[in-house]
Amino acid sequence: MSADPRIAAQVPGFYAWYALALLTLINAVNFIDRNIIFALFEPIKDELDLSDAQLGWLGSAYIIVFSVAAIPLGILSDLKSRRAVIASGVTLWAVFTGMAGLARHYWQLLFCRSMVGVGEAAYSPAAQSLLADYFPQRGRALALGIFWSGLAVGGVAGIWLGGELAHLYGWRAAFLAVGLPGLLLAMLASRLRDPTRRIRPFSLGDAIRRFELTVWHLLVALWPLWVMGGLGLAAAYLLDRSGWVGPDVEGAVLGAAVALGVVATAARGIRAILAHRHDELRPATLSTLDDFVEAAKVVMKTPTLVWVFLGGALISFAMNGLVGWSPSYMQRELGLPPQVAGRTIGAWGLAAGLLGVVFGGKLGDKLAERWDSGRVIAGCAGFLAGGPLCIWLLSVRDLEAFIPLFFVTLFLFTWYHGPVSATIFDVVPARVGASVMGAYVFFTHMAGDAIAYPLIGAFSDRFGIRIAMLVLPVVGLIGGAVFLMAARTVARDVKRARQLVS
Repeated sequence: MSADPRIAAQVPGFYAWYALALLTLINAVNFIDRNIIFALFEPIKDELDLSDAQLGWLGSAYIIVFSVAAIPLGILSDLKSRRAVIASGVTLWAVFTGMAGLARHYWQLLFCRSMVGVGEAAYSPAAQSLLADYFPQRGRALALGIFWSGLAVGGVAGIWLGGELAHLYGWRAAFLAVGLPGLLLAMLASRLRDPTRRIRPFSLGDAIRRFELTVWHLLVALWPLWVMGGLGLAAAYLLDRSGWVGPDVEGAVLGAAVALGVVATAARGIRAILAHRHDELRPATLSTLDDFVEAAKVVMKTPTLVWVFLGGALISFAMNGLVGWSPSYMQRELGLPPQVAGRTIGAWGLAAGLLGVVFGGKLGDKLAERWDSGRVIAGCAGFLAGGPLCIWLLSVRDLEAFIPLFFVTLFLFTWYHGPVSATIFDVVPARVGASVMGAYVFFTHMAGDAIAYPLIGAFSDRFGIRIAMLVLPVVGLIGGAVFLMAARTVARDVKRARQLVS
């Protein structure tokens, strides 16, 4: 979608900030539902008798499906109503987050986490594309930094709430409690104005009908996923009852079925689009598909994006691995009960992450006013400074020393979100912005945290969690250095993107 400042200027200022607030709140709930699993690792491990590697796959099942679905849903965001894509995704992830609390076996929990990944894959590219239209070039990094404060708030709030709710009511109730609010947010998202579309007056009845229609279309459009997922569930159930194989094989069967369902759904959607040869949307449809092909070419031909993608994957490995395994680390190495570990990460992590993403976005905008590479410098500086602190953090055994080191490390590590997103939109033609962002999400998660969770878990099973987690800051330092390489090419790539638009 276009990010022309003239479009953003047509949207009332207060409404743009309302949209940013709502999308940031949804992003916070996104990361609450995403990260609550990490606060519940220990009680889930005890009840279901799992290894650390199996716990890691609960995080990676979500990430793998999320990453595979991000590209076709990024195309859909460029082609169809972005608010409908957002509302549908929020509904899906809210339902399956709650259903995770009903799981009785490892493979059932794995399936629910996979479905959460499908829903959340719809959100980020569409939401950021909307924000790119709401806000002009000058304030875009700040707006995206505020949007990504939802990661800081939701990421640590999920761990905080998970620990508290698990202590009071059990891990199953925790999943149910955080899943329900998403349904209300989905309805609000379905009524957002699209700055590139005609604004319609608000009607509660129309909002309800639109919400119901959105959910029904989601169910119909994703029927291959439901069929393959159902077959995978049935196969995993039969294998579990037979006792012939262990939970790892059951999870692999279910994961393969879900992955095939995602691929089949994407293929069906593209085939259906191409079949509408006489539809009035045919030119726009083909243009969008061509734009996605062009997006892949743009990434390979744009040196800045190559460095951003590679550095982003390494940073994602380090950042998400640290957040995911910190609750278990604090419980095992510092002797904290789950609710205290969650409370500690929540209170200090919330403050550090919120300050970090906003500061990083503001710093990126400020530096960009002086240097073309300003946003790149702001994005990588946090990891280059925070990596050594993280190594120190994982070497202390005193909670009083751990807390301030944790605060400063997370503050520095969260600088990169706004500048990275803004850099991507700066160096690509606006019409393929959401598609390129979807490709970035896919690559960084598949090559980053999808590997980090089970790998750190496997290392923990073999060497202990302290040694395993020392891998994370080393990878983060390398990621910051790789991302810094984009500073040499960003000015030229921004100029080329502007020439393509003109």
